[in-house]
Amino acid sequence: MTGAPSVVLDACVLANFSLCDTLLRLAEPPRLFEPKWSDEIIRETTRTLQLKLGWPGSLTAYLESELRTHFSEAWIIGYESLIPRMTNNEKDRHVVAAAIHSESPVIVTFNLRHFRPEHLNPWGIFALHPQSFLIEIFQQEQLLVRTKLEQQAADRGRSLPQLLNILSGTVPAFAALVSGGITRK
Repeated sequence: MTGAPSVVLDACVLANFSLCDTLLRLAEPPRLFEPKWSDEIIRETTRTLQLKLGWPGSLTAYLESELRTHFSEAWIIGYESLIPRMTNNEKDRHVVAAAIHSESPVIVTFNLRHFRPEHLNPWGIFALHPQSFLIEIFQQEQLLVRTKLEQQAADRGRSLPQLLNILSGTVPAFAALVSGGITRK
């Protein structure tokens, strides 16, 4: 354990490639959080990538292999017996059960309506939109977040403003917050 908070990343967040890349970079050393997911979350992610976004099976298999290699400690197992006790949306009960079992106090998801406070509070868990999560991390570690974003942009052959423009499609307030300190070139 690194001391960084454990955070369950829902499939809808992992299936958004640029956002997923950003989150996973923030989870690499030095870690700003410890990512968590289950086989079921990853199956849901790969299904979305293949069926809705047209990724070939070979690419989703490669993604899963890379997740297993670089985030081997992220995989949650043994949570299934908790699923029947969950009261949130039936399709997403496995996510809450995985969060409880892994002692992860946060679930990052676009789908907040399936993770209402009245279903999560009894377990000491809350759900955050990825934008809120990223803003919170940025406000705590601005220099480190900016450095990791600059590296992400460079690795993708982009400038930081170009990367932030892409991210503004899903997390516009976060992109605007980070953009506030950038001198345009």
